[in-house]
Amino acid sequence: MKLVDFLDEDFVIADLQARTKKEVLAELIQPLKDKWIDLDLDKVLSVLLDRENLGTTGIGDGIAIPHGKLEGLEKVVLVIGRSLQGLDFASLDHQPCHIFFLVLAPEKVAGMHLRILAHISRLLQDPSFRQAFLEAPDRKAIVSLLKEA
Repeated sequence: MKLVDFLDEDFVIADLQARTKKEVLAELIQPLKDKWIDLDLDKVLSVLLDRENLGTTGIGDGIAIPHGKLEGLEKVVLVIGRSLQGLDFASLDHQPCHIFFLVLAPEKVAGMHLRILAHISRLLQDPSFRQAFLEAPDRKAIVSLLKEA
């Protein structure tokens, strides 16, 4: 499985500007509106915030993997963001998050959703991958890095 199979290059944000958890989630989902005009971003944000209320998806080591299931979605969608300055995402290790992999899945596709989350988690356990991700100069370099992973 390759993550780039679920990723539109326009869904990579190399320099997130958000400073709070809610702001970063809103910024991460914003590119979806260009692709799906009818998408209700407030509904998507609500789904993600509801999931965060169950427990943070900030897993530590500067990583957050926010995710949720969305009614009407036809396939798994991945949005990737990087915060150069880092932000408080209520991570388990209480450290700022810099790396964000947002996963949205159709309501009825639990298996694929879980496999993608596991794949992302394994990939981000590699310190050299995380370092290369943080040092990538731009969106294009981040996408290239993901194609090699």
